[in-house]
Amino acid sequence: MPFSLPKIERPDPQVLPSLQKHLDNLTKPPGSLGRLEELARSFGLMRGSTDLTLQKRAIFTFAADHGVSRAGVSAYPREVTAQMVFNFIRGGAAINVLCRHYGIENVVVDVGVDYDFPELPGLVTKKIARGTENFREMPAMTHEQAIRSIEAGIDLARNYDIVGTGDMGIGNTTSSAAILAALAGLPPEEVVGRGTGVDDERLRHKTNVIEEALARHKPDPKNALDVLAKVGGFEIGAIAGLILGAAAHRIPVVADGFISGAGAMIATTLEPACRDYLFFSHLSRERGHKRMLDYFDARPILDLDMWLGEGTGAAIAIDVITAAVRIYTEMATFESESVSRA
Repeated sequence: MPFSLPKIERPDPQVLPSLQKHLDNLTKPPGSLGRLEELARSFGLMRGSTDLTLQKRAIFTFAADHGVSRAGVSAYPREVTAQMVFNFIRGGAAINVLCRHYGIENVVVDVGVDYDFPELPGLVTKKIARGTENFREMPAMTHEQAIRSIEAGIDLARNYDIVGTGDMGIGNTTSSAAILAALAGLPPEEVVGRGTGVDDERLRHKTNVIEEALARHKPDPKNALDVLAKVGGFEIGAIAGLILGAAAHRIPVVADGFISGAGAMIATTLEPACRDYLFFSHLSRERGHKRMLDYFDARPILDLDMWLGEGTGAAIAIDVITAAVRIYTEMATFESESVSRA
């Protein structure tokens, strides 16, 4: 199956002096708003403009099931993925509450849930299969399915000013830990966490499952499609596609937590330039997430001891970025208010 990546251009740093000049001319001591100024500057760099607009915001929550859940790696049964999709559509999940609170659109995308949903308002269907295979025994998906999962996310972001990534899928911390271990060259015992809250015995089992799968399938760390196909998930591929498609349109992407980080690793391995369009929302309590952030040399916006997923960390961080941009666009300058400088 032919596969072509969207063309992504690196941000032009020539816009930075003008962005900084405007920030320094606001009615405050230079740099006194700390990371808010940094976030506004980064947003302007990504957009390639000093005329900043941030109105259309969305979180994309991608849902899919994982065959590896049948290997006993999760504290919750597989059926929870579909049940949570219905919860999203009814507006009862944490991501719904946060998106309502902040006025952010939440788009739920079925890329591989083991359930055939009826037509539901608010649900986008891009289903590749009813879940991946159990990668303890065989590759999670075919090469063609890996490509299709990425393509499922590529065109979703183009009408927005900023987007965030989210996920739902029982077993997806197992896939994400396997991706991290494969691409970063880390031993599984250093990156495997408790996911949905497994006990010590199941944590050891989860680690062993990943070790066995990596030894059996030998994913190529230089080939993101190979890693995705062998140990990944459909929603992880779709997150990678969303990042690639957004970056091609100079749209900033706010990555949520551990699963979104795995999608970002796939995306940046395929096309390193998309890293320049990524914000990392928060430090997840999931064990391997700190290693992911180190991999990206990234400083998260928040640390709230969260590990839920769904896009919850991204939603909060998007509103922080929005506040930063509003400071940039709405705050008075020394000249406009005839305020004396020091």
